[in-house]
Amino acid sequence: MKLSTTAAVITGGASGLGEATARHFAANGAQVTLLDRDAERGTKVAEEIGGYFAETDVTDEDSVKAAIDMAVEKMGKITATVNCAGIAYGIKTVGKDGPHPLDAFKRTIDINLVGTFNVCRLAAEVMARNEPEPDGARGVIVNTASVAAFDGQKGQAAYSASKGGVVGMTLPMARDLASSGIRVMTIAPGIFMTPMLAGLPEEVQQQLAADVPNPARLGQPEEYGRMAGFIVEMGYLNGEVIRLDGALRMR
Repeated sequence: MKLSTTAAVITGGASGLGEATARHFAANGAQVTLLDRDAERGTKVAEEIGGYFAETDVTDEDSVKAAIDMAVEKMGKITATVNCAGIAYGIKTVGKDGPHPLDAFKRTIDINLVGTFNVCRLAAEVMARNEPEPDGARGVIVNTASVAAFDGQKGQAAYSASKGGVVGMTLPMARDLASSGIRVMTIAPGIFMTPMLAGLPEEVQQQLAADVPNPARLGQPEEYGRMAGFIVEMGYLNGEVIRLDGALRMR
């Protein structure tokens, strides 16, 4: 697969890692449809890159189906799916205000894990109908986990559980979809300069960057986008999780 002939749907495409991925894909000739709840920002980014936008709730089956159908109508096909939509809470299992609110835990799992799988299964159904390339390839799915899936910090029980689930379903989905010529990969980013981190004080950003062994800086969303693009084009990558973290091991 080549980015220049890729037709991609990207969740969370209105900002952060998703936006950077969309811009990288479009700059390299791919067709791109952004899926996001932020209609204003999503429409703006789509216009800037010459792509399409569908307001989407990844946890809602009908919403995702409608977005997938629109993407196929606009692009003619879907050959790549990149899941970047997600949320994060910083809440301890038991804190000063009592036990972790159960609704916050459920919401994190619902968006980060269930939402990812919801998009995967519906996009894969469409990709399975593509005409295969000479090597049998019909599509590729790139999901987003986190280093928190492996070494989550205090207050990350919900987030780590959700991202651990994304890691855990990578190989079985790759096996499920192998006969359809669809690969499944996961990227586990470290600490990246997303809009959430950009709002932190400069000294906090510097402290976070100092924990990264090499290079001692925060990751740039464009680096995630380039990794996603590399996965699309590297057809022998399948069923694996790639840490993109500068050797960071959180403690």
